[in-house]
Amino acid sequence: MSTSNGHKRIEEIEQEIVEEFSLFDTWDDKYEYIIDLGKKLPPLESQFKKDENKVRGCQSTVWLVAEYKNGRIYYKAESDAVIVKGLISMLIRVLSGQKPDEIVETKLDFLSEIGMMKHLAQTRSNGLLAMVRQMKNYALAFKLKHESV
Repeated sequence: MSTSNGHKRIEEIEQEIVEEFSLFDTWDDKYEYIIDLGKKLPPLESQFKKDENKVRGCQSTVWLVAEYKNGRIYYKAESDAVIVKGLISMLIRVLSGQKPDEIVETKLDFLSEIGMMKHLAQTRSNGLLAMVRQMKNYALAFKLKHESV
């Protein structure tokens, strides 16, 4: 869980992804790119692959864990579906290493900008929203836990 993004703002990372997606002409190419992103996602350690870390509302199995370090949240995840793995890797790229407030408040407009919500099957977009919700829930929980101290 490195902070390799150098703490860019969420909007900056979203813009990078929008620009990357604009390089592809077809959705076949975009899906290939999403699958490639998923392949680069580091595997999740087996001790985290348990029921309590599963994202509810996803058709495929998605494990998601979060860690709070120095006022920022770092996510790790894995899925058994290649597209979903790519989607979660994009979300991690955008949200990992950010502050809880920023994660809770972000609208993640890039998902609409790249056309993701239109091109995913209904079940997949529900799953994507479930992953976003779970990441925001972690952020909210850490925020409440650490700000009430």
